[in-house]
Amino acid sequence: MSSRVINLGLPKTGTTTLGMALEHAGLRVADFKLRRRSCPDKSIAGSFVARQLYDGYYGSGDPLEKLGAFDALSEISVLNRDLCLWPQTDFGLIQSLRERYSELRFVASYRDPDATAHSMLRWSDLGSDRMPNGNIPGLPRGYGETRLQRAQWVAQHYAFLRTIFAGDPRFLEYDIDDPGAAGLLSAHLGIDLPWWGKANENRSMRPEGAE
Repeated sequence: MSSRVINLGLPKTGTTTLGMALEHAGLRVADFKLRRRSCPDKSIAGSFVARQLYDGYYGSGDPLEKLGAFDALSEISVLNRDLCLWPQTDFGLIQSLRERYSELRFVASYRDPDATAHSMLRWSDLGSDRMPNGNIPGLPRGYGETRLQRAQWVAQHYAFLRTIFAGDPRFLEYDIDDPGAAGLLSAHLGIDLPWWGKANENRSMRPEGAE
């Protein structure tokens, strides 16, 4: 097992930026999906990070059983027509990682909940369709259509992480709008980050609409 860091932040909180920064630092990163061209284990290539975490957790008991070739997992949830998996919300899975891997570091990319909720709406059909119909942990089917509902869910996810990791030096929450975020990450992970910027930025200004 070579994994060094797992991000427990939500989508649209700079997860792609984190992944690119870690790649520039020389780490092998899995971001959301295990790409066929770059995944070293061809038996799981094309699968989702979340699927592999749960297959390991409910198989051998080790969520990283098949993901040991990666140094970092930058986005771990998946939400589409077939899958709705959110390991970053799962106490049991997180606790299993904490107990098995004492050297593993956790981070949580954070963004203002209202801004996150707005970005979710503007990103494809994430906020308008997939979230309200996804039956996400903490956001049952039928909720999440409004910005207020999404923002409340986002805020409570980070409250959950702060509670379960209270006092644990292996955990770092950082605000993506903090100019010092890269420095905090570098110190937490014990690595240099030669690149830090904005990746996968949503430039759409489509209005939220009535909520």
